[in-house]
Amino acid sequence: MSTFSTFNTLNTSAKPMRIGLIANRSHQDATDSALVQLLRGARSALHQLQPEMIVVGRTLDAILTHGLIDSCPQYERFPYGREGGLMKLVSRVVDRDPARTVDAVIYLIDPVDPSSIFPEALALKRQCVIHGKPFLATLAAAREWLELEACATGKPIDTSLNASFKFDGEGIALIAHDAMKNRMLTLAEKHFALLDQFSYRYATGTTGGLLNQLAQKIKGKEAGENWVKPFLSGPLGGDAQIAELVLDKQIRRILFLEDPHVARQHEADIQLLERAARTVTDFASVISDVDGSDRWLSLLTKRTIHPQS
Repeated sequence: MSTFSTFNTLNTSAKPMRIGLIANRSHQDATDSALVQLLRGARSALHQLQPEMIVVGRTLDAILTHGLIDSCPQYERFPYGREGGLMKLVSRVVDRDPARTVDAVIYLIDPVDPSSIFPEALALKRQCVIHGKPFLATLAAAREWLELEACATGKPIDTSLNASFKFDGEGIALIAHDAMKNRMLTLAEKHFALLDQFSYRYATGTTGGLLNQLAQKIKGKEAGENWVKPFLSGPLGGDAQIAELVLDKQIRRILFLEDPHVARQHEADIQLLERAARTVTDFASVISDVDGSDRWLSLLTKRTIHPQS
């Protein structure tokens, strides 16, 4: 069976990976809830990674109720959300003490749960982007990230996920705020071979035009001219146009390089796109931080290099 022996591991020290974990209530209780699907489906990846899970109150209660505590044998319990558990998790994201900080956050968000737009929930995502830590808000994103990171340490691939790694016939969205457009171009050029495997690429406004110029430089004027389908700019509704394709399951992955340091007049449109991905939580994912995006694309490339049917 193929393994990812050529991958680099996430942690080069002996420190175990630390993952914050929280799920909105509708993703906890049912026997087929997103939380249950994640812990059951990613059991082999979690066994390989042996992370320490920082679990917010009621989410840990649900894990215990479902008898899934074996999926996270190392854990630290945080208070319930109403008692500040989510606020404490934000603090751990920014903590520089390696014994306290978290390396990634899995927050299974129900798009109609009002707590998902509480200040601490929004701050959690923003601080993950600022500090370059994966923020995984859908079941699909969390499953894929755990699979890729576990395979990076030598775990055999999970063949049940192969369908989601076949990019022929799939679409990907590439979005970048003004301050991040050069970084998007750098990422796209570095990972062009991977992005070129997707049947469809979509972008908003100026980013789409810049990516098509890059494609023309690499593939030639005619072949690269329409490499990306550009929609309207974000402030004019491009995010909403892409959100519709996400809801129709024509776009599985969204690479959205956000600038968290500026006020954004179209913040509602950004949240709409993220909400669309969370509505189809078992299908779509959004990746936002630059460093994490580079690693994610690298691991996706390796996953396609080692196919297994």
